[in-house]
Amino acid sequence: MSELNKEVVDLVWGRPSSGGVSASIFRRWTQGFVFSENEHTALEQFEGGPCAVIAPVQVWLNLKLLAIGAKSQFAAFSLSTGPSQTSTRALDTVNPSIVALINLMFLFSSGSKRTVMSVSGLKEEVLSLYHTWRGCCGVLLFLYSVILTKGIENIRNEIQDTMEPLIDPVHGHGSQSLVNLLVTGHAVSNVWDGDRECSGMKLHGIHKQASVGFLTLMESLRYCKVGAFLKSPKFPIWILGSETHLSVFFTKEMSLVGPESPSEQARRVFQSFDPEDNGFIPESLLEDVMKALDLVSEPEYVSLVKGKLDPESLGIILLGPFLLEFFPDQDSGIPDSFPVYHYNGLKQSNHNERVEYVEGTSLVLGFEDPMVRTDDTPVKRCLQTKWPYIELLWTTDRSPSLN
Repeated sequence: MSELNKEVVDLVWGRPSSGGVSASIFRRWTQGFVFSENEHTALEQFEGGPCAVIAPVQVWLNLKLLAIGAKSQFAAFSLSTGPSQTSTRALDTVNPSIVALINLMFLFSSGSKRTVMSVSGLKEEVLSLYHTWRGCCGVLLFLYSVILTKGIENIRNEIQDTMEPLIDPVHGHGSQSLVNLLVTGHAVSNVWDGDRECSGMKLHGIHKQASVGFLTLMESLRYCKVGAFLKSPKFPIWILGSETHLSVFFTKEMSLVGPESPSEQARRVFQSFDPEDNGFIPESLLEDVMKALDLVSEPEYVSLVKGKLDPESLGIILLGPFLLEFFPDQDSGIPDSFPVYHYNGLKQSNHNERVEYVEGTSLVLGFEDPMVRTDDTPVKRCLQTKWPYIELLWTTDRSPSLN
C-alpha cells in the first residue's frame, strides 16, 4: 500500500495501533450508489453506517432536481436502468450537484487514480465509471475521492480530534466531521456558528450560511445546539440526524429559507442569551438583548419594559411576551400550509420496506397560534429545533422514521 493510500485509510478507519475496524463494519460500508426500484431518484442504503455519505449525496441530488423543477415524487429521471439515454440524462443532472459539493477531480478505478481538469472531463470520467460507482465499493470510492480532492492535511487541520477517524470503528457511524465535510466542504467537528474558545482551545464551527441544512434530534435532547448557518440554509433541504442515522427533509417552499424577518432575528438573539433553551432570560439581561436588537435601551425605558413583561416581579423575561411587545403581528411570509417530503434510505425504515419519498403537509404556526397537535414523533421533535410550532400531516398511515 502506498503512503498516500495508507494516510487515506488511517483517516477514514483509524490507525492500526488503535485497533482498526472490524470486518463486519467494513462490510456494511461496501455498497454502491444504488437507486430504489420504487423511487428512481432515491438512493437505497443496505445497512447502518454509510448514511453519512449517502444522505448528503441524496441532499445534493434532491437540490438539483428541485432546481430544474422535477415533477412530484421526483420520478422524472431514472438511474435504475443501465447507462442508457435516460440514465445518461440523469447523470448529467446529478453531476453538477456533486461538483458543487466537493469540486471532485479525483476518481478511483481498479486501484488507479485519474485526474481531470474540467467539468466536461469529469462528466466523461463519471460516465465511464458508471458501473464502478454503482458497484460494491462505490460509496467508499466516492468518499476516498472527496478526501483526496479536499486534501488529507486540510481535513486534519479542520478536525478537532485528529485521532478520531471519520468512521467510528466501534459502531460504524460516520462522524460529524464527515457529515460537515460533505454538507459544507469543511470537516469541522461542531455544528455551531463560528469558532469558540474552551480552556484555551479553539473549537471550529460553521463559518457561513450553508447551501443545504442540518438539524438533529440531539438538540431537542439538549446534547448540542445547531447554529443558524446550518439551520437556515440557502435552500429548503435539511439532513435530519437521530442518534444513529441520517435522513432528509425537503420542500419546494422557498419562503422557509427567505431573509430573516425582524421577529425571527429577535427570537434568535433572545435565544443566544438563553443557551439552555429555557424560554426565558434573567431580567438583568433584558437591556443587553434590547441593545443587540438596536431597540431603545435607555435605563428608564428598560425599567419600564421590565415592569410590563414581568408584572409579578419573578425576575425573568419570557420569550413570547417579549416578541409580542416589540414585534406584534409579524408576518413570516410562510404560507398556511405547504407540501413537504421525507427520505430514509433504509428499506426496513420505510412503509412496506419500499424506499420512497413520504409526502406530507406542513404548517408552521406562530407562538401565539392555537396548537393543532398532530403527532409527537422524532421527525417532528427534530424539526421543532428550527420551527418550535411546526405541525405535520403525512399521507401515509404512519409517520416517517428518523432511524
